[in-house]
Amino acid sequence: MLLPAKEMEGILLVDKPSDHTSHDVVARLRGKLRLKRIGHAGTLDPMATGLLVILVGKATRVSQYLMGVDKEYEGTVELGKTTDTQDAEGQVMETRPVPTLTAPEIQTAMNGFLGDQYQTPPMYSAVKIDGVPLYKSARKGQEVEREPRFIRLMEWTLTGCALPRFDFRLKCTKGTYVRTLAHDLGNRLGCGAHLAALRRTGAGQFGVAQALTLDQINALTLPEIERRLIPVVAAVPPVAL
Repeated sequence: MLLPAKEMEGILLVDKPSDHTSHDVVARLRGKLRLKRIGHAGTLDPMATGLLVILVGKATRVSQYLMGVDKEYEGTVELGKTTDTQDAEGQVMETRPVPTLTAPEIQTAMNGFLGDQYQTPPMYSAVKIDGVPLYKSARKGQEVEREPRFIRLMEWTLTGCALPRFDFRLKCTKGTYVRTLAHDLGNRLGCGAHLAALRRTGAGQFGVAQALTLDQINALTLPEIERRLIPVVAAVPPVAL
């Protein structure tokens, strides 16, 4: 009979694979660490990869603070196709010709999204209206009125262009739906678009280079994992504790 592990406490940085939901990652870690008190500080869509900030033990108490930090992403937009989920996992709703666009023209359109703004959450999202997640209503073909949310884009930079796709780097506030940005940019360019790939590279002071894959974590012993935990006091101001 396995004895329960002593209560661990701290922050574990995980590089989420594309074939897992954020909930899947938490569930696997619960099994590995033999702890129930595990959460995350900001979900990633199933398609997305990259940095997932995992909170272990009493570190779950600071989830709201860590969820509020700015995020950084790298990704790919595909022009000419819109989908019902605004990303590559959805069904194609419309196909349009892609105009001959130059990289500077795309960058100029992207610049128009910089700064403070309000963004309406997509129907395929976990946002709850009257206690019901929007994605459940979307699966029934229902359109629900959503309250726009304040976001800020500090950087949205084109990093590569081979139409109909282009790559980007993004820095934004919490709660920004990157696939909605891709969708809205496609409308602005007149050809439609969806998010083809997304990777979170940063969250506040943390970077994905510090993160471990699930396979790497699985290969570690519990004491080795505990040594990799970042103390809460090193990541959160004293006023937030």
